[in-house]
Amino acid sequence: MNPIAKTLLGIGIAFIVLAVIWQLGGRWLSHLGRLPGDIAIKKDNFSFYFPVATSILISVALSLILWLMNYFRR
Repeated sequence: MNPIAKTLLGIGIAFIVLAVIWQLGGRWLSHLGRLPGDIAIKKDNFSFYFPVATSILISVALSLILWLMNYFRR
């Protein structure tokens, strides 16, 4: 099979999986920006938000997905 076709097929499958997770995990995904470890500072006229734990979780998930794609590509 053509490498471009394999890549497009993989991207399509990834989008389908993401859509299913989005549909079924809507309640779980709503907590994604408010995990323990995310920094939120609110003062009178100042607010600062830095999603440390959310960033780490997304990074680990994307790293695992890309590793699996590379593993099955061989």
